Amino acid sequence: MAGIKRKQPSGSTKHSDATKSKKLKSTPHAASKAPKAAKKTAQNKPAPDSDDIVESDTTESENGFYGFSAKDGEDGSSPSIAGEESDVEDEQMEVEVEKSQVNSERQKAMNGGTSSKEAHAKQKALAKERKAAKPNADSIIRSKKIWERLRRKSHVPKDERKQLVTELYEIVTGRVKEFVFKHDSVRVIQCALKYANLEQRKMIARELKGEYRSLAESRYAKFLIGKMLVEGDAEVRDLIIPEFYGHVRRLINHPEASWILDDIYRGIATPQQKAILLREWYGPEFAIFKTANKDNATADLSTILEETPEKRKPIMSYLYGLINQLIQKKLTGFTMLHDAMLQYFLNTKPGSEEATEFLELLKGDEEGDLLKNLAFTKSGSRVVCLALAYGGAKDRKNILKVYKDTIETLGYDTNGHKVLLAAFDVIDDTVLTSKSIFPELLGKDAAAQPEKILALANHLVGRIPLLYPLIGPAKSLFTDNAELKLLNEIYEVRTTTSKKEPEIRRKELVRSLSGPLLTTIAAEAAQLAQTSFGCQLITEALLGCEGDKEAAVSATADVAAGDPNAEDHIARSPHGGRMLKTLVLGGHYDPKTKKVTLVDPPLNFHDALYERIREHILDWATGSSSFVVVNLLEAEGFSHKEELVKTLKKNRKRLENAAKEETKGQKARGESELGGDQPVGEKKKGKKKTVAPAVGNAGAKLLLQKLA
Repeated sequence: MAGIKRKQPSGSTKHSDATKSKKLKSTPHAASKAPKAAKKTAQNKPAPDSDDIVESDTTESENGFYGFSAKDGEDGSSPSIAGEESDVEDEQMEVEVEKSQVNSERQKAMNGGTSSKEAHAKQKALAKERKAAKPNADSIIRSKKIWERLRRKSHVPKDERKQLVTELYEIVTGRVKEFVFKHDSVRVIQCALKYANLEQRKMIARELKGEYRSLAESRYAKFLIGKMLVEGDAEVRDLIIPEFYGHVRRLINHPEASWILDDIYRGIATPQQKAILLREWYGPEFAIFKTANKDNATADLSTILEETPEKRKPIMSYLYGLINQLIQKKLTGFTMLHDAMLQYFLNTKPGSEEATEFLELLKGDEEGDLLKNLAFTKSGSRVVCLALAYGGAKDRKNILKVYKDTIETLGYDTNGHKVLLAAFDVIDDTVLTSKSIFPELLGKDAAAQPEKILALANHLVGRIPLLYPLIGPAKSLFTDNAELKLLNEIYEVRTTTSKKEPEIRRKELVRSLSGPLLTTIAAEAAQLAQTSFGCQLITEALLGCEGDKEAAVSATADVAAGDPNAEDHIARSPHGGRMLKTLVLGGHYDPKTKKVTLVDPPLNFHDALYERIREHILDWATGSSSFVVVNLLEAEGFSHKEELVKTLKKNRKRLENAAKEETKGQKARGESELGGDQPVGEKKKGKKKTVAPAVGNAGAKLLLQKLA
C-alpha cells in the first residue's frame, strides 16, 4: 500500500511530534489511530524489509490531518513521492473550497439570506433614498455637479462658465444658509463667491447676516468667512466683523473660531475694529458696554488706566488671566495674544511683582513655543526684546538658548531680527552671544560661510544683524523709525541692567565677526560689488573690522581694474563709486565736524586702488566716478599724489572739455524730466516748473580748481 491517511477522530487530543514518534515506535500499527497531514514536507527514510508503517516528518495542518508514508507499496514497489504530493494538493484545494462555502453561508445568514454584494447594493440604495428625502436635495445635487464642473477652470470655456455661474446663483439665492453648514455644499458657496461679481458677493454676505459667529465655529464654514473677506469690499467687512464684538473671550478659546478671529484681527480689520476687539481682553465691561465713539476707540491700556486709575487692578488681573489661559493651552501663535501681552508688560512697573510674574510666565514654557512665536510678530518681538533688556544674566542666557535652532530664520525676518539686535545690545557675555548667534547665522563650516554671508548681505533685512555690530543704529541701515525707537528704549533699560560699556561690548562682537567677513570679501569681492548692499558690506567691513585686511583690500581694488568705460565696470555704477570714494578717504565723512573720521590703523586703500587704475586715470577723472580721483588728491597718506597731479596738468584740456560738455547721465535725466522736446523752464502739466540741471562733469570741475 503506497500510503495510509486517516482523519483524526473528533475529540481526540493532538500530540506533539515527539510524543507521536514515541508511540509509533512502540506500536507498529499506530497508523490506524493517527490523523493525516494536509502538508507533507518529510523525506522518506530507509526502512527494513517489512510492511510496517512509519511516521513521516510532517506537521499538523489547520484541519487536523497528518501524513504518513509506508516503506513499500502493496506490490512491493517503492511509493511515489510525486503522487503523495499531488494527493496533498488536492486535499488542500478541497479544504479551501469547503472554507469558502462555509464563509458564504455565514455571510448569507448574517445578511438575512442575501450575499455581501447584494447587501452593499441595498445599503447604497438606502443611502440615496435618505439623501433624496432631505430638504433641497435636488438643488444640492445639481449645485454640486455645477461645482464639480467649474472647479476645473481650464477645461470650461468662458461662455459655458458664465452660464453655469448664472444657474448656480439661481439655485443658491435665498437659500445660502441651507448650504453653508454642510461640508460638501459649503464648497458650492465658495465656488459661487470665486466667480461672482461684487453685487452677488454682497448678496451672499447680506443673506448670512447674523450667522457669522456660528460660521466661524464650524469646522468647514469658517473658511467661507475668509473667502468672503478676501473677495469682498469694506461693506462686506463691516457686515462680518461687528458680529464678533462682545464674544472675543469665548471665540479666542474656541478650537475653530480662534484662528479665523485672529486672521481677521491681523489682516482684515481696520485700526478701530482691532482696538474694539482687543479692548475685550481688559474685562467683561469692555465686552458688554460698547464704546460710544467707535471711531476713536483705543486699545492703548496706558490711556485707559490713566482715565480710570481705580480700575487698574481688575483690568490687569483679567488681562493676565486670559493671557495665562491661552499660554497653558499652548495657543501661543495668535497676534492678538501678542498685542495683549505687550500692553500688559508695558503697564507693569519694572521689578514689581507683576513684572516678575510675567517674566516667569515667559520662561515657564519648557518647549519654547511661546518665545519662538512671539519673535515673529511686531508686538511679540518687542516683548522679547524688553524681556532681554529687563532680565538678569541667567534669564538672557535661557531666552537666547530657546532660539538656537531658529537664529538664521530670525536673521531674515522683519520682526525676528530685532531679537538678535537686542541680544547684541544687552548681553554682557559676548563670548556666549558670539557662540550662540554667529555660527548659526553665518554657518559653522568655513567653506560654506561665504555663500551664507553673500545671501545675508544682499537681503533687505538679513544685512541688518550682519552690519549692526559694525555701524550701530545708522540711518543707512534702518528705514523704520519704529525700530530706532525700540533700540533707544533698549538703550535706556540696559543702563540699569547691564554692567559692560556699550562700546566695549560692540568691539568684542566685531572681533568675533571680523574673520568670516574679511575672508568672504577676499574671496567674493567681485560678486559683492555688483549690488548696492554688497558694496555697503565691503565698505563697512573694511573700515570697521579688526585683523589683517590686506587680502580683502587687494581683492576690492582688483574689482576696479580695467577700462572704466566698459558697460559692466564698477565705475559706471553709483554704488560702486560711493564705495571707492569712501575707501579712498579711509573713513566716513562726519557732517557735524565736516571732517573724515579715519580708521586706525590706516586702510591705505588709495595706494592699492591707484596701482590698478593708473593706466586709465584720465578716463576715471572725466567719467561718472570722477570723484574717486578727487578723493585721491584729498586722501591723507596717498603716496602717488605728485604723480597724479602731473598727469592731470598735462591733460588739462581734456578736463576742461569734460567740465563743459553734457554727460550721458545728464542727457538721460533731461529727456525723462522734460519729456523730450519740451523747452527747459516750461511748466509741465501737473508738475512744478522744471529747473535746468548744471551741465558738465562736476568732478572734473573740482579737479581743475585743485590744479589752479
